[in-house]
Amino acid sequence: MSRMVEPRWLNRQEMKAWKAFLAASHLVERRVEHQLRERAGLSHPQYEILVRLADAPDGALRMTELADSVVTSKSGVTYQVAKLEEWGLVRRYRCPTDDRGVNAAITEAGREKLREIAPEHVAVVRASLIDLLDETQQRAITEGLETVARTLRATGGDGVR
Repeated sequence: MSRMVEPRWLNRQEMKAWKAFLAASHLVERRVEHQLRERAGLSHPQYEILVRLADAPDGALRMTELADSVVTSKSGVTYQVAKLEEWGLVRRYRCPTDDRGVNAAITEAGREKLREIAPEHVAVVRASLIDLLDETQQRAITEGLETVARTLRATGGDGVR
């Protein structure tokens, strides 16, 4: 018979941090999602895919790299890229160095869409997060969340495979 190990319950400060993270992340995400859907007809993941592709060398990434960069499953990124492809914002093609691989590339229409919606998107991000924090708070959040992301990625704890 195995003996259950008592969980390490969160203390008051840890619970406060967890609840603050949940509330802030959900509220910011809702504002960003609302702005993108209302003004651009895109979801936040679709916008992020366009940004990642626009920032990539030659405007293209392998689908597996794209999934990793937007922290989603391969099937999730495939679905979102298919939608973007239908709208002419992205195109897919076989990887020239690996017959099994598929690349996604942003089109000129995709770049134009980003130029059109980026200013308002940045304004929402500023109003919902960046401008609400001073520089010290921004650094602390950045360092803390980078540690979490780096650790979870390194231990396979992203849960999106």
